[in-house]
Amino acid sequence: MKSLKFTLTIFVFTACANMIFAQDHMHHHHSNMSSKKDTTKVENIIREGNIELNNIDINKDGKVFQCPMDWNVISDDAGKCPKCKMSLVEVTTQKAKDKLTKHGFKVK
Repeated sequence: MKSLKFTLTIFVFTACANMIFAQDHMHHHHSNMSSKKDTTKVENIIREGNIELNNIDINKDGKVFQCPMDWNVISDDAGKCPKCKMSLVEVTTQKAKDKLTKHGFKVK
């Protein structure tokens, strides 16, 4: 009976150790993949300070692309938010200004 308990204990210990190792390995693999993607981003679209929407609207069509979660992530081109990876949504510059001021950002 002691031999069976010992064998089961070793089995459970080994199984748990393998699961922890696999999770840790996958976490490191995932972290390396996402950091590689982030370093290829050339343009910084995270806006800080006094945000000038007219300067962001390069093509002067009255529209910009804004993150629906991170309001200060704004671009004149479609893309993804470097913070949360959500797709940027096209909005008018007035709507972008309204969202920014509502959430405490300064806008020119």
